[in-house]
Amino acid sequence: MTTKFRLEKVEIHSTEGPVHFQFPSDLTVLAGPTGVGKTTLLELIKWGLGGDGQLAPVVTDHVLDLSLQITVGESRFRLSRSLDVTKRNNVRVTDLVTGERLKDHQVKSGEASSLNTLLMTSLGLPSNMRAAAQTGRSTKAGARITFADIFTYMYVPQSEINRDIARSQDSYLEPKRKAVFELLFGLADPELFEKRSEANTLKGSVEEAADHHEKILQFLQDSNTQSKEEAERELEKALNSQREAEEQRAQIRDDIDPVTDRETQALRDLLNEAERSLADARSAEVALRRQVEELSSERRRVNADLARLNRMRDAGERLAQIEFTTCPRCMQALKSREVPHGHCRLCLLPDEAASTDEFDQYETVQLTDQLEEMEKQLTFTEQQTQNARQLILDRQELVRHLEAAIDTRTADRVSPRLQAYSDISEKIAASRVAQKHFENVLHQWDRVADLAHTEDELRKKYERLVRQIEQKESKLQERRRYIVGEISKEFNRVVSELQIPGVQEASIHQTNYLPLLNGKPFRQFSRGGGIVTATQVAYWTALLAVALREREVPYPTFLLLDSPRLALNEEQDLTTGLYRRLGTLAEANASRVQIIVADHALPAAYRKDYAEITFGYTKPTISSIKHPGKGGVKPLVTTAS
Repeated sequence: MTTKFRLEKVEIHSTEGPVHFQFPSDLTVLAGPTGVGKTTLLELIKWGLGGDGQLAPVVTDHVLDLSLQITVGESRFRLSRSLDVTKRNNVRVTDLVTGERLKDHQVKSGEASSLNTLLMTSLGLPSNMRAAAQTGRSTKAGARITFADIFTYMYVPQSEINRDIARSQDSYLEPKRKAVFELLFGLADPELFEKRSEANTLKGSVEEAADHHEKILQFLQDSNTQSKEEAERELEKALNSQREAEEQRAQIRDDIDPVTDRETQALRDLLNEAERSLADARSAEVALRRQVEELSSERRRVNADLARLNRMRDAGERLAQIEFTTCPRCMQALKSREVPHGHCRLCLLPDEAASTDEFDQYETVQLTDQLEEMEKQLTFTEQQTQNARQLILDRQELVRHLEAAIDTRTADRVSPRLQAYSDISEKIAASRVAQKHFENVLHQWDRVADLAHTEDELRKKYERLVRQIEQKESKLQERRRYIVGEISKEFNRVVSELQIPGVQEASIHQTNYLPLLNGKPFRQFSRGGGIVTATQVAYWTALLAVALREREVPYPTFLLLDSPRLALNEEQDLTTGLYRRLGTLAEANASRVQIIVADHALPAAYRKDYAEITFGYTKPTISSIKHPGKGGVKPLVTTAS
């Protein structure tokens, strides 16, 4: 059945106080001259539903927060969104059925708890559907279908009212516009959308696999790579060559028996003993050199001490001969002083020169004895060092002699076999290199085979999926003809009633679902202006009428129209027909549909059929903010003539 969508209340919180609007009627007209804020209010409604509404300066400068009270399906919500740039991505949600404050929802549709998901789910629609392009024409999964796309079937902005229908002139939006139409009229379901997206993605995978396969084959051809059969034969040859060489090497290893005669063994034992003796002699030489260095260092220290004593004795003897006649400190004469015998004339202390001489003589003797002992030790140690060096030379000569003797006894028996062993080892290494090369070639051919298999499997899967899509679309074809036919009939009837100038026949295209006027696309029939505006009203009301009549479709029964009369100028009959059509639709579907129209001049004859909210320059939509007057208004939208 059709999905109920109703706007109950709008609350605008500005810097100067709140403004409230309620919409209890099935048909409400927002009336007032250009510039009083009608479009501003409709764009705020779009903003409150998570859209990117065009915000007038009065909104950006003075509005703090916006709340919408809506009914969607069986649910009722209050949605509150701040105008603050740091907070506007969050929407505060209250469930009006339970009174529960839900967690904040994000405006961005990709978030886990997004407003898009809440609204789509409340409409009974999945939030993860994608609108893929026609199967076979694209390799992309398609753009995600969001509530903003559904809202294009619920809101005709002033910028589009006399120019375009559901942004059909934007070719990049064509797949999504058609997908939303099919979804809302039951001409496709989420499973079909998913299969279309999967088919397009799979087609991209098939093309990628085929391209990869082709590039690998081309590379192998350009590099003159051997065929798989040739590589397999060459690999088998390399393996056989390696096996034969390994058998020959094993035979040579068995033939090279160790030389075990007694004389050779004795020579080997002597060689081992000579090498050990050589190592001991080298260690002894190192230790003796270290000992010589230590003794030499100690001898230098003792010689320095002897030199110090000699300098002290010499200085004492020289100073002892000096007779001071004047004090070197105060320069007073000392000759008149009485000095006891054996005392210093200067300090009058007893003279200790004798005892000091005796001590210095003892220390000199001790140091001289140490030097003599060190000289003996150095002489002995240097002699031992010479002996160790000679022993090293003797042992080195012995080792060379023994090695030569052993080599002479074993050369004739072992060397030829060692050369053969080396040649065969090189042959084995070459065989292994060849094996690795041909294994790499075969690996490349295996990769080619894997890519071909992958491509084949993906292609089969893609073809199966395409057949499933065709079968599913074939089953829906009859319903598509029926629904589009019903809309065409309704559209043609409304166009006839409106008496749009120059139109003798009106219908809906079978595949793009857009209006045809006299068999031509509406954009070719008229570039814009009043004819397009009248076509808009006829088109959207025809969609609503058929959706309400069919019931078993999820079409939301809600329509916002901004300034339908703006491009009609003085076409009173056409304007009257438009409002008669809107009033008839609302009256025939009481409480099942809601239509809100913003317009600047209304036909008086049908004023009784709708609720009216009147605005003016002294009472603008955001009445808490003083209006700058007619001359100070800059319209949000410049409408095409």
